[in-house]
Amino acid sequence: MNPEPHAMHRWLQQLLGDWTSTSSCDMEPGESPAQAKGTEHGRALGDLWVTLEGTGTMPGGGNARTQMTLGYDPAQNAFIGTWVGSMMTHMWNYRGTLDASQKVLTLEAEGPSFEGDGTTTRYTDVITLVSANERTLTSSGLQSDGSWNTFMRARYLRKAA
Repeated sequence: MNPEPHAMHRWLQQLLGDWTSTSSCDMEPGESPAQAKGTEHGRALGDLWVTLEGTGTMPGGGNARTQMTLGYDPAQNAFIGTWVGSMMTHMWNYRGTLDASQKVLTLEAEGPSFEGDGTTTRYTDVITLVSANERTLTSSGLQSDGSWNTFMRARYLRKAA
């Protein structure tokens, strides 16, 4: 117990603070992407975990709340975490890696297929650090033909202190 924080735990600290977000999410084919705005509060849970608590609007209206937890497991040499949202019953379990530039964290998960047929498919959430005060998040799903479809794009800006 009480392991020393790893460099990857310190990397996660960049996500702390208060952020505003703008996002677009693909809807039905032929429809324009739905736009949404929100806020996010990132806080440390000790030196090993971060939690990102989001509040915003759903595409098409209504409120949404989200909770992401992220940590790093040196034994697995991987980032691990979860994501839940007030708009769905599925808990997403993440396993991810950081690219060589240490700017892009790719989190992989499995969840319900958008086909609505009761099957599951693979997804990625990609967090990109643009600067100390800006980051993006894109969500993509594996399609039945083997291609990846990016269906959600969000931009986060750090609120001024």
